[in-house]
Amino acid sequence: MNESTLELTAASVVEAVDHQTSAEVDGENVILDLEEGVYYGLNPVGTQVWKRIQDPMPVGEVVAEITSDYGIERERCFQDVVALLHDLEEHNLVRIDPE
Repeated sequence: MNESTLELTAASVVEAVDHQTSAEVDGENVILDLEEGVYYGLNPVGTQVWKRIQDPMPVGEVVAEITSDYGIERERCFQDVVALLHDLEEHNLVRIDPE
């Protein structure tokens, strides 16, 4: 695992890495890192974030869509999405381009 030092902003672009596979079961997602052989589980909202970042997407767009879908306050959603993305990055499951 690597230490994240990136400050994520709404303009940061995130994308799932290629060396993983995932499956959705009952609204939750399980991700397998094919290089490390480690499983990572996501709750239903995390699963919605994961679906959106299969192709490069700005963090701000992810937050806007999740906020719209779930009626969550934007700042709270931004903080939660950023925390999830940092965790996924620490597990080498996403690539983040800060600009």
